[in-house]
Amino acid sequence: MLSNKRARLGIYALLMTLILWGGSWQKGVLWAAQADKPGIGTLKFTANTAILMEVGSGEILFEKNAYTERPPASTTKILTTLLALELGEPGELVKVSAKAAGVGQSTIFLDPGEELTLYELITGALVRSGNDACVAIAEEISGSETDFVRLMNRKAKLLGAQHTHFVNTNGLPHPDHYTCAYDLAVIARYALQNPVFASITRQKETTLHFLQPETISTVKNTNRLLWNYSYADGVKTGTTTAAGKCLIASATKDGRQLLAVLLNAPDRFGDAERLLEWGFSTMAVQSPIE
Repeated sequence: MLSNKRARLGIYALLMTLILWGGSWQKGVLWAAQADKPGIGTLKFTANTAILMEVGSGEILFEKNAYTERPPASTTKILTTLLALELGEPGELVKVSAKAAGVGQSTIFLDPGEELTLYELITGALVRSGNDACVAIAEEISGSETDFVRLMNRKAKLLGAQHTHFVNTNGLPHPDHYTCAYDLAVIARYALQNPVFASITRQKETTLHFLQPETISTVKNTNRLLWNYSYADGVKTGTTTAAGKCLIASATKDGRQLLAVLLNAPDRFGDAERLLEWGFSTMAVQSPIE
């Protein structure tokens, strides 16, 4: 059960989300009707569903099946870590449970009884895509993954993510775990306003500090776009058999930040670079001369 302090923090964060973001999804729907921009037909594109959004305004520059519900794989972790940053203290010490340590596939190799800070778990979830880190985060914040997922779904709805329903914190396959490209763009756009979140996702490589026992582990970001595209500055990859290769990618050029979401994209990094470059060139053409 949440402590009184965490309960207050949770209510505050959710109310602030409602106040600040309460009608933002409607704005995106209006812009979506204008997504047929010149030059987009010349792009080589492998994604099954995609969207390109300007972070500052929420304007949708392009969308393809953006409201089709699909499994999101590890892009789920954006909302997991965002809630951890809003409801927890980065420096609080977390003791890893046997359940968290037992989560498989992509991990940061947590062991039962190991201790590290919440910040290190958030970093491990975002940079190395640790499934185990996500469960440890959930148990620390809410006491159980089930209770934490309830907060995730509530937060998603308040942000305007109407086609989203999560059943776990890490995106491991489940028939009732789904979202869409538009919803992920809305969630990621909001998350990028958090400076700690944004700074973690732009790191190509970092170190994780384990306090008990005391060890250091170097991890590389799963987002190869950070190396391949000079303007890239976040945010998260995801891959499962059901979801295919997924990517949420942000990039900043000439003071403008764009956000691309690509789901089931065999060439996700190539798709992202081409789509982001197209977006920047389109916005440059449309900009008034000062």
